[in-house]
Amino acid sequence: MELDPADMTPVINRLKRAQGQLSAVTRMLEEGRDCKDVVTQLSAVSKALDRAGFAIIASGMEQCMTSPEKDLDRKELEKLFLTLA
Repeated sequence: MELDPADMTPVINRLKRAQGQLSAVTRMLEEGRDCKDVVTQLSAVSKALDRAGFAIIASGMEQCMTSPEKDLDRKELEKLFLTLA
């Protein structure tokens, strides 16, 4: 499956934000910040990664539905979705 670079621009931006958030979590732990603040930030990272993954899979599904000769079949797409669950 080849992903459309135009569709992936927002995903890449989301992943870059998540990368920054993850760095913040590391810094917070090193600084001994409050557990609640760390968990809240970590939750934001997790949510951003999930959304990026779903966007990538949705793009792949769209390609498979509009072009049956694509690489991924239904079982493979289902397996990808389950890896994010």
